[in-house]
Amino acid sequence: MDEMHLSPLKENRLFKCAFAVVGIMSTLLVYGILQEKIMRVPYGENKEYFRYSLFLVFCNRIATSAVSAGALLASKKDLHAVAPIYKYCAISVSNVLTTSCQYEALKYVSFPVQTLAKCAKMIPVMVWGILIMQKKYFRKDYIFAFLVTLGCSIFILYPASTDISPYNSGRESTAWGVFLMLGYLGFDGFTSTFQDKLFRGYDMEIQNQIFYMTLCSCILSLTGLVLQGQLLSAVEFVLRHRDCLFDVALLSTVATISQFFISYTIRTFGALTFATIMTTRQLVSIFLSCVWFGHPLGFLQWTGAAIVFGALYTSNLLKSKLPKPAPSGGDLDGPSSETGKP
Repeated sequence: MDEMHLSPLKENRLFKCAFAVVGIMSTLLVYGILQEKIMRVPYGENKEYFRYSLFLVFCNRIATSAVSAGALLASKKDLHAVAPIYKYCAISVSNVLTTSCQYEALKYVSFPVQTLAKCAKMIPVMVWGILIMQKKYFRKDYIFAFLVTLGCSIFILYPASTDISPYNSGRESTAWGVFLMLGYLGFDGFTSTFQDKLFRGYDMEIQNQIFYMTLCSCILSLTGLVLQGQLLSAVEFVLRHRDCLFDVALLSTVATISQFFISYTIRTFGALTFATIMTTRQLVSIFLSCVWFGHPLGFLQWTGAAIVFGALYTSNLLKSKLPKPAPSGGDLDGPSSETGKP
């Protein structure tokens, strides 16, 4: 009888997981292509580069804030803040810094270097989980996180041929670019972990958290643009280059959609599962790039891919065979084994 009740629950959880994976990967694959194009491909006959990364953050967040407010009003849900405002602001600050570091890094590092750094995000998420939420992970969690990161690193660092992508602007990598990517990793891990903490500490709707987080981000990014004197320059650039205006609008659209999928995933499965999906997305994006531009895959790249997916599938297989862990443990697959609310 118990098995009959558990089977629908497992199927429902599998469906939710598939929904989250497809939603995040599809929107962020488009998002990645657009951000690469905006920041690294010149516009117009004079080959001008778009250099206003904070303006992209502002456009993304104002679109997301408007959509989330509309969703709350349409569903007749209260707009009042469930958690203290300063907690939303903490997420907003780290989120703005995360996105700004990501955009700025593209000015100094190549696409493979940035992708390599993103593949390592599972480790900072685990570190922040221990520091912020006092989570405890099993030894296998650290092993799987290491294997996924190792596999992605092998795949990216040992290409079968030199990348001749037309999107490569040829600008060299610098220590500053690497530093920005380290900042991206640290801030990104804090953002998703603190979102997880808010969902567990307060009974809030996904739209509520998104609305207040993005509203604070709008204010922060707009303030930064004004203080740096970049607001009018950024507006003038996109009005002068209409194709850039279209790219920025489309970027804001997919960023808004992806934000809902991200918050849904963090609330339903936890920050570490979200990091696992994001890591896999990096690998898939490179596979698609290889297919799109006809780049061959070498033996070491196939080896790296096998390590990544082997680690992920093994983790899921072990979880399906083992009983539910006690509250003192944690694992790679979601909140069911985390320590609970603080």
